[in-house]
Amino acid sequence: MNDILEFLEPMERELQNEFLTNGFVIRPVENYEALEELRDSVVEAASVFLGAQSTDQDDFLNHIHQVVSADKLNELRLDVLEKINSSKAIRPQYYSMARSLLSSLVGNELAMQNRLNLSIQLPQDEGSLLPIHADVWSGDSPYEAVVWLPLVDCYRSKSMFLLPPAATQSLHQNFSHYSEKSSEDLFRDFKEELKWIEIKYGSVLVFNQNLPHGNRVNQESEARWSLNCRFKSLFSPYGDKKLGEFFSPITLRPASKIGMEYSFPRT
Repeated sequence: MNDILEFLEPMERELQNEFLTNGFVIRPVENYEALEELRDSVVEAASVFLGAQSTDQDDFLNHIHQVVSADKLNELRLDVLEKINSSKAIRPQYYSMARSLLSSLVGNELAMQNRLNLSIQLPQDEGSLLPIHADVWSGDSPYEAVVWLPLVDCYRSKSMFLLPPAATQSLHQNFSHYSEKSSEDLFRDFKEELKWIEIKYGSVLVFNQNLPHGNRVNQESEARWSLNCRFKSLFSPYGDKKLGEFFSPITLRPASKIGMEYSFPRT
């Protein structure tokens, strides 16, 4: 591994060490104009669904609980998702938020999830919880990384948590201990070691989905809106989510294209 690091530029080496040590990196988005367009699309779709006008996007999203009840929330979420995913521009826009980060952390020949995911978490809503879990435990490839994009400032219980790599190693060594226990037992045992992500609108998070993560009841006075999408190296092994079904190529390079299409001449 140390020999490989010798081939990297110092800034790239620092970025990779940060990701391996912490399990995530946070950086300013690389295409702020695309972020604004994406948030415009989300707000417009939500406004149409709710029949509500928005003069201040940040206020509209943060206080969406004033115009939608928890029992209608998933209907709103699915409607917004359907509208934004119907745009051919949405995936290139999303990729552009973290293009260089993904190149350094995942690879420059990538497969991207076919549809973006949207999370909305209202204050005090117990119906939008994601118990502590690692995606790889349920069939995802360990070669995937998640790009998590907040549409509002996220902090404390308005955000997500992640179990750092060192603590995850400790969990794995005693994993059989939890075979008959609940995710709540797991959360309680590792509660003090969890890292709560603090990230402002205008930044992007890339995290290792092999690490346990999740959220709790949002105890803040504002709602959380965040998008997420998976990326992986195109030629790395796939789990239950296959190429062509869940992922599609987005950055195939000429040498790979030539190699994939090559056939030996007949003799």
